[in-house]
Amino acid sequence: MLKIALDVAYLLLALVTLILLIALVAFVFVPVESLNLTVSNSEGGVQQALTRPLIVFALGVLSAWFGGFLLILRQLRQIFRTLTQGDPFQPGNVRRLRLIGATLAIVTGGVWIAQSVVAARLAPGVLDRQGVGALLTPIFSVLVVFVLAEVFREGARLRRESELTI
Repeated sequence: MLKIALDVAYLLLALVTLILLIALVAFVFVPVESLNLTVSNSEGGVQQALTRPLIVFALGVLSAWFGGFLLILRQLRQIFRTLTQGDPFQPGNVRRLRLIGATLAIVTGGVWIAQSVVAARLAPGVLDRQGVGALLTPIFSVLVVFVLAEVFREGARLRRESELTI
């Protein structure tokens, strides 16, 4: 059941990422008419013109976000494949877990930076900048993945030692 869920999620993320990349390329070349975006909160709102750079920025950020999670799901599918084969403690899975941790860190940092840029440039005074406190849970998640990678590294080492034992 988990394998089916991973496969479906991977295909959906691949489709969404592809659509966003096509839209990104299209908006680089397609002229944009005068469009406005209204960002509001309980105290009021700000109307912002949707320019080509703003649309390209938004599509680029979304493409990178979905692409990062697509890469994570790809690595999880490969780890799951070794699990179903009965051999999860191998050096390849250590590398995959480290890549997942690095990707999570990059995506988390990218989202934090993008939200700060949007709050400062798109809707100053309406949207609040993200504080460092918003990074605590994602940083903890990244650390958990790196610790799990070390557990898998140690498991692979112990497996190699037991194979050498007569």
